[in-house]
Amino acid sequence: MDLKLTGKTALVTGSTAGIGLAIAERLVGEGVDVVISGRNRHKLDEAAVKVAAKAAQGGKVRAVLADPATAEGAAALIAAVPDVDILVNNLGIYEAKPFTEISDEDWHRFFEVNVVSGARLARHYFPRMLARDWGRVIFIASESGLVIPGEMIHYGMTKTAQLAIARGLAEQTRGTGVTVNSVLPGPTRSEGIVEFIRSVVENKDAPEAEREKEFFTKLRPLSLIRRLIEADEIAAQVALLASPLGAVTNGASVRVEGGIIPTIA
Repeated sequence: MDLKLTGKTALVTGSTAGIGLAIAERLVGEGVDVVISGRNRHKLDEAAVKVAAKAAQGGKVRAVLADPATAEGAAALIAAVPDVDILVNNLGIYEAKPFTEISDEDWHRFFEVNVVSGARLARHYFPRMLARDWGRVIFIASESGLVIPGEMIHYGMTKTAQLAIARGLAEQTRGTGVTVNSVLPGPTRSEGIVEFIRSVVENKDAPEAEREKEFFTKLRPLSLIRRLIEADEIAAQVALLASPLGAVTNGASVRVEGGIIPTIA
């Protein structure tokens, strides 16, 4: 399917691995000029090579060393890339921690990285999209924004906040060619999630497949697919939302979480 994205420009944050990298690869394969960002030059350069290998239809990749979780980093990223057609706010962190052990510093750090980073970039790019009468802002949230996990309440809080920002921005797009949506992945395969699962299951020394089974049985029992999602499965949904073909989806929280969220949520 031709998603009609050739010639568009996109910025994908947190794009050196995992979902962000998969989104960048999918978009560049659709002919999008993709900007990836990260804090580590070596990882950023490695990711740029991977994304470039997926380029098609004239799509190109550009790597910018910047961290939008800081005001200075966001300013540097905006200075390097003043305008984009598509903004994918993917940067995020997570961890398992008992509620009583979540410090004030933890609350502030999670909010700054997961919420404020995307708000900073949207504050710059969103008005420019409205002025051009076309654009896409996509927040990579999580099922944890609706089904708050007891083992990481601070993370769930930030994902709920992303949903609020996305919906509030979407309300300002009435009658325009701009859309703002959230995507809600479920647990998605990456090095980080494998270690996260190890940290929360009881049998930490079991083979990886058994730990994954225990995780879905005991900690994510509502999952209908009972497996980790692959990053490119999330990327496919993001690419559709970014496309002109996804124009009628606006202000939505799009579930790609394997059925963890109950229908009534």
